Amino acid sequence: MYFTEEEDFKLKISVIMLTCNREALVARAIESVLGQTFTDFEFIIVDNGSTDQSGTIADQYAAKDERIRVIHKECGNIGSGRNAGLDAAAGEYIAFIDDDDWCEPDFLEFLYNLAEENSADVTICGAEGRVFEEKLTMSAEESVIELLWRRRYTMAFPTKLFKRELMTELRFPEQGAYDDIVIMYRLLAEANRIAYHGLPKYTFYRHEGNNSAWTSNHSLLTPEALDAYLEAYQDRTSYLCGRYPNNALLWQYFQWSFQISMVEKVARLNLKDCAVIAEELCLGLAKHREEFLHCSYAKDFEKEWFLQFV
Repeated sequence: MYFTEEEDFKLKISVIMLTCNREALVARAIESVLGQTFTDFEFIIVDNGSTDQSGTIADQYAAKDERIRVIHKECGNIGSGRNAGLDAAAGEYIAFIDDDDWCEPDFLEFLYNLAEENSADVTICGAEGRVFEEKLTMSAEESVIELLWRRRYTMAFPTKLFKRELMTELRFPEQGAYDDIVIMYRLLAEANRIAYHGLPKYTFYRHEGNNSAWTSNHSLLTPEALDAYLEAYQDRTSYLCGRYPNNALLWQYFQWSFQISMVEKVARLNLKDCAVIAEELCLGLAKHREEFLHCSYAKDFEKEWFLQFV
């Protein structure tokens, strides 16, 4: 192949994986990246203070494959580890994989082609259990709306490919446990175009050791997790109302929807540790009773919960 521009020689994708105490799972994740049909990538593995053999396993793979770089750092939150990976990344695009998951062999090729074909800053594929055949090309606001409905894709960073320029200013928070809910909507809001094709190219491995295990097993919900989500969603509503004021009611609805769903779960599952927070939520929701009950976005079952609990 003859290259006429310096741009053609630039590394296309940086894959970033954070690992911490996943010695039984991390090799599977690494192998799934090394087996990609798309080969123009670097693989940055950040060992986030592992006390087991996770970091050693990563080093062993790095000794055999020059595309791998391992960064060993003191234990921090997920955001600090991902920032360390971003600081080292040289690719035009950034992809993320979690150390307990795996991706299909054409994961990178699929997302890269989707970006090039649509001149997209962000591309999104489906995941096992969340499969849609259709393709969407969206503006920033449209993609945020789709994100908050959570029908096709979620806040999780895997399943997405980002132009690296998007992540130069927006850093991951280096405190707290839930970086995805804090930054994902802001990243999409900064993009010019987002392309989605819902074919499954990634598998999330669900287990109780997941950082967000409570979102699929609500009995694991803790007051700390609930407080973190409520604070993040309040910040999200304020940000989106300021950025896209024409959809202010929709942004507010998404916050109310989460709040009433948490009240229902605390009551149904008898989560006594979260009862005080649920009572506070009810007091706050009561101030918006008529707005919620007459909101065109609110679903019938949400209105029933509201009447039952608030």
